[in-house]
Amino acid sequence: MRAALAPGVRLLRALPRDSRYRGLTLVLTFLCYTSYHLSRKPISIVKSQLHPNCSALGPNPRNDSNSSTWCSWAPFDGDNYKELFGALDNAFLVAYAIGMFISGIFGERLPLRYYLAGGMVLSGLFTALFGLGYFWDIHVLWYFIIVQVCNGLVQTTGWPAVVACVGNWFGKGKRGLIMGIWNSHTSVGNILGSLIAGAWVSSAWGLSFIVPGIIIAAVGIVCFFFLVEYPEDVGCSPPLHHVSPVDSQQASPGLGGCSVYWEQPGCTDRSDSPKEPVEEPEAISFLGALRIPGVVEFSLCLLFAKLVSYTFLYWLPLYIVNVAHFSAKEAGDLSTLFDVGGILGGIFAGLISDYTGGRATTCCVMLVVAAPMLFLYNHVGQNGIGTSIAMLIVCGALVNGPYALITTAVSADLGTHESLKGNAKALSTVTAIIDGTGSVGAALGPLLAGLISPTGWNNVFYMLIAADVLACLLLARVVVKEVRGWCGCIARKRGYVRTVLGWPPVPQCQNMALVPLRKDVCYPLLSLLHLHAGTTRPSA
Repeated sequence: MRAALAPGVRLLRALPRDSRYRGLTLVLTFLCYTSYHLSRKPISIVKSQLHPNCSALGPNPRNDSNSSTWCSWAPFDGDNYKELFGALDNAFLVAYAIGMFISGIFGERLPLRYYLAGGMVLSGLFTALFGLGYFWDIHVLWYFIIVQVCNGLVQTTGWPAVVACVGNWFGKGKRGLIMGIWNSHTSVGNILGSLIAGAWVSSAWGLSFIVPGIIIAAVGIVCFFFLVEYPEDVGCSPPLHHVSPVDSQQASPGLGGCSVYWEQPGCTDRSDSPKEPVEEPEAISFLGALRIPGVVEFSLCLLFAKLVSYTFLYWLPLYIVNVAHFSAKEAGDLSTLFDVGGILGGIFAGLISDYTGGRATTCCVMLVVAAPMLFLYNHVGQNGIGTSIAMLIVCGALVNGPYALITTAVSADLGTHESLKGNAKALSTVTAIIDGTGSVGAALGPLLAGLISPTGWNNVFYMLIAADVLACLLLARVVVKEVRGWCGCIARKRGYVRTVLGWPPVPQCQNMALVPLRKDVCYPLLSLLHLHAGTTRPSA
């Protein structure tokens, strides 16, 4: 007797072909970037073993004169070990920031599957080389610095490639929510990296690097065999990345009312005539990507947003130990709540930005609220364990929400901007520019915190609040443009703006049912943004 078909197989067969491949792409890219972060985490775990408290381990079995550092790993056994650890961190972060600008250019010109898989195998190699220093008994600082620099460079292959793959498969409609959930790979990778590295840190810390290196290389090989870069490669329909105008007459007549570059539900080109092969568009240049509207603003905004996020990443446990007087383990466990808040904030930011259509406005509002919350956390966040938990989750959501939204959905939106006229050869470059600029802030934040912290933790938080405010101000022009679009849309629908021969230009309506702005809010904004065309406000 033959058994019935497995439930999972029946579920897969019930799903449309496009959904199966989209799900495969999401899972593969999620695993890929989870392994990237998994391989970055061991250095923060192993630091305590490179310079431990040797006096707690008893007398020196080798009877050396210096008994306080006999168990430390040279060259990290001196009093300057903190500076050397800082050099390791900055070697990776600076190389990552510089390499990111170059990585996107290569990513547009090379097959993404080869580029991503090759980068993951190389990342595994350099991660393992750091750990092999333990088994090879290497005590030369420059060996570890060079390995960190090389690892930072090859790790730049990950983010532009995975965002480009996801952007190729998902249109703008639900991109914010999908990418908000998908972006949790960062925290998942950090958690798994901590657990894996912690398993061997006390016995043989070299394995804390070698095992994650093997994992990322193995996932890279899986990626090489199964990743599909474009829907067209497997006969699936490509997503459309833009919202259609309200007036159907504006659609291209050659497609029966369907616009080429605008997403219109239920509207596809159903021509059965054979399609001639079209010439593949050229990859966009670095300067061409900078000219895309919004790339510069969001890049600079991310610089300051990532500065705040990475300062918390590197300094939050120490701050909790010094201010709240928790133990190192308790502080480490408590600091993970900031990452939990970041996951929630990324999902919330993606959901709201999908609902309103305003990516910049969502980021700006969260950054505005984050500034006073950082001030409150510094002053009242350590008054009790309950207060500390709540404030960490809220601050994590408000700080990491805009950061997650910009590096995922916004990067994909700008990489498929309507000004590119359907050219998909911009996703990697745009993503690399935005994340590369943000990585400069990631390197500056911990460095500035280290320089400012001796003057008091209050000054560190003032620096973070100032960075938050600057990030918000840099998005002001894009926010005004989004608000102008919303209010102009409402005014035109209600007849408050009259156009003569197409003047004044009124932004296209987008998701009218999803922008429930009240007229008592839009009237003053319409006046402020000069959207009136000589008409008077009708009586309510």
